[in-house]
Amino acid sequence: MKIILIITSIVSWVLFQNYPDATQILDKVDYNMRSETQITESKMIIHSKRSSRTVESKGYSQGTSQSFTEYLAPEREKGTKMLKLENHLWIYSPSTDRTIQLSGHMLKQSVMGSDLSYEDMMDDRKLKDMYQAKVTGEETIDNRNTWILELNAKVEDATYEKRKIWVDQQRYVPLKEELFAKSGQLLKKTVMTDVTQVGNRWYPKKINYKDMLKDGQGTDFVVVSIQFNAPIPEYIFSKASLKK
Repeated sequence: MKIILIITSIVSWVLFQNYPDATQILDKVDYNMRSETQITESKMIIHSKRSSRTVESKGYSQGTSQSFTEYLAPEREKGTKMLKLENHLWIYSPSTDRTIQLSGHMLKQSVMGSDLSYEDMMDDRKLKDMYQAKVTGEETIDNRNTWILELNAKVEDATYEKRKIWVDQQRYVPLKEELFAKSGQLLKKTVMTDVTQVGNRWYPKKINYKDMLKDGQGTDFVVVSIQFNAPIPEYIFSKASLKK
């Protein structure tokens, strides 16, 4: 029995040593998913028990500290705007002509009834800057070979303490992810599909977010168009842009 255990340990160690470096994988994932600036047109399809509704928006981001989103449809959401500067988030509502600032626990609230929180939308930092990672195995998803990575937060303000992601071994795009609280409770799952080449990057054009604490089929975030490293006027990232 001891001999069998020793052999099993040696084989496991050898297999583990053959895995690529987790940090290098995250580097490639971060390159695909993020750039210095991005302009994105998207649809958020929010599935409820009885029906679904679609919210259209256009978003701008620069670095990890500035982002601006304007909602274009449906009519009742049209004109709503969100501005993030560093760790601060402001929301403008055209129906009340008021701007409010969200902070603290309020950032955990759902965005327009979707499975995404304001925290999810605000956190644009690179994975390698936030997490210690290790490769724990391999799995095939939709005929694509993936590396399984376990991530543990190395910064105190990470939205999720632990993450588990399945990364395409050739295109270095996440195909599935599980997000955990400090307690170990599974909070959310995401599934990425419609992976498309945009320039020299690979990017998932559809992401299903599923809040595991809610019923339903989750929320589909569909990218209609995306521009990487596109020029963005400086005024976009100002409070004045909220009421323009």
